[in-house]
Amino acid sequence: MKIGILSYHFPPEPAFIPGSLAEELAARGHEVRVLTGFPDYPGGHVYPGWRQRWRHQTHSERLTVRRVPRYAAGEGSARMASWLSFAGSVALTGRRYLGDVDALYVFQLPAVTFAAAGLLRLLGRVPTVLHVQDVWPEEEPSRAGDTRRWSGRLDATLRRIYQEAGAVAVTAPSMRDLVVAGGADPDRVRVVLNWTDERIFHPAEPSRAARNLIRRGDRCVVMHAGTIGVRQGLETAVRAAAALGDRMDLVLVGSGVEERRVRGLAAELQADNVRFVDRRSPPDMPELYAAADYQLVMLRDLPELRGMVPGKLQAALSCAAPVVASAGGDTVALVERARAGLSCPPEDWAALADRFWLASAIPPPARADMGRRGRDAYLRQMSLRAGVDRIEGLLHEVASRAGSARR
Repeated sequence: MKIGILSYHFPPEPAFIPGSLAEELAARGHEVRVLTGFPDYPGGHVYPGWRQRWRHQTHSERLTVRRVPRYAAGEGSARMASWLSFAGSVALTGRRYLGDVDALYVFQLPAVTFAAAGLLRLLGRVPTVLHVQDVWPEEEPSRAGDTRRWSGRLDATLRRIYQEAGAVAVTAPSMRDLVVAGGADPDRVRVVLNWTDERIFHPAEPSRAARNLIRRGDRCVVMHAGTIGVRQGLETAVRAAAALGDRMDLVLVGSGVEERRVRGLAAELQADNVRFVDRRSPPDMPELYAAADYQLVMLRDLPELRGMVPGKLQAALSCAAPVVASAGGDTVALVERARAGLSCPPEDWAALADRFWLASAIPPPARADMGRRGRDAYLRQMSLRAGVDRIEGLLHEVASRAGSARR
């Protein structure tokens, strides 16, 4: 098959889902053409050594990547200008570059919505699989500034491409209800769980440096790795850890917009067992996971987050790290079904403190069993191979259905 891929981000940005999908489909014998922008995530500035221009195309065996310019938003709030400029560039390039593909895969984030709608219109509703990564309800508080002003147009455009897509893949079971409410045909919605970057995230042994960074004596260590943001609600974890004193350590590795608030709460509560470690690069993380006893996965109690599975869960499971999950919906369901750790409702510090206490009481061999069960579940349900099998099947399905309709 000739397969087109539309993605706002693509490697060398940390966009391993579309990147690894493109590589794997090409390795399976498909001709793959990627249409994307120049790398600028997360800082909003084009990477050093790159220069935006119209003619930038790279090719390897069966895989071609075409990059088009877009407005680099920097660190400001002008996200919508970047999204719309990308849509304009895709409109000028898409027909010639992707006009003869058998099927199109769209890595669906809000940033690509206008570009996807324009491309579908240009290509005459080419058979399309949308892989929805995020659903923003109209009332979501994280819509701000220029994005909030465009909310009505964004929602209407998203509804249209849900309706036009041949198949809609969602990254968590509960997300299905959200995209159906958004206009998708329920008979065309499938669950395709995201995978992690398996070249990086796999079982590892902790180095001495990792142990020295993460551990402080023999106390149980629960580690949160990643963004310290609004969606995570890490104040709950700080309160829970503070209640347990010297029974366990909570180590927060990363940074984010809520870091100052979370640090302030830890200082206010005099939580000496809460420690902060600066952000580390992804290749460093498996050793840090192995140095801790559990990985903490947290999401706030918001309707749109119940149908979301954060990528740190797949990374932890792939590394055979047991999990403490403070979340609702699908995240907790996956952990409980796999028997890969402990769970509690979101934004309930007392319940989380109870889980921390139990985590510290579980002997190391039982923790290792949790990790092994989690990795087994990852390999069966969430791995690169499992995910690409499902996406490839959907691409064949929509292309075959379109061919039958034309006949």
